[in-house]
Amino acid sequence: MARERERERGGDRDERDSEFVDKLVHINRVAKVVKGGRRFGFAALVVVGDQKGRVGFGHGKAREVPEAIRKATEAAKRALIRVPLKEGRTLHHDVAGRHGAGKVIVRSAEPGTGIIAGGPMRAVFETLGVQDVVAKSLGSSNPYNMVRATFDALAHEDSPRSVAARRGMKVSTLQARRRDIDSEAAAEA
Repeated sequence: MARERERERGGDRDERDSEFVDKLVHINRVAKVVKGGRRFGFAALVVVGDQKGRVGFGHGKAREVPEAIRKATEAAKRALIRVPLKEGRTLHHDVAGRHGAGKVIVRSAEPGTGIIAGGPMRAVFETLGVQDVVAKSLGSSNPYNMVRATFDALAHEDSPRSVAARRGMKVSTLQARRRDIDSEAAAEA
């Protein structure tokens, strides 16, 4: 009976969750010193994505590792963002992002390049569905700051369609204008 009501409300939860891929980026163990010794807690950083342009990250804390991971995964699913992908494999343009002392540079790449990025950034790109990208982390190596800086960069990613819509133009007109600018710059050099 309860299962039937669940299906009526929004489908089976397992089917909805199966579309997402999650990657554990970092687990931090913290200790609280009390009268009888130490009490350990765990904090988990998880990145979740559908490998089709949606990605999110979450942070969860608990006394047990599996519970911290579960909380982080749920938080990540609530905080998904959509990133426009070029040809479904790379980014439209180069972009930089920052959070605190963490700075990242993310560049689009040619087919066959693969994901050239370090640990936390690689997890974001794998769950996002990007196949070709070159990324560099500058500044902080803290995984939390690196992931947040990467999300800042991805939030500033625009597709030609959205830029054309903002300017009230057609995509073909926008691309023709870009080619003219590129040819003028090549002529000057």
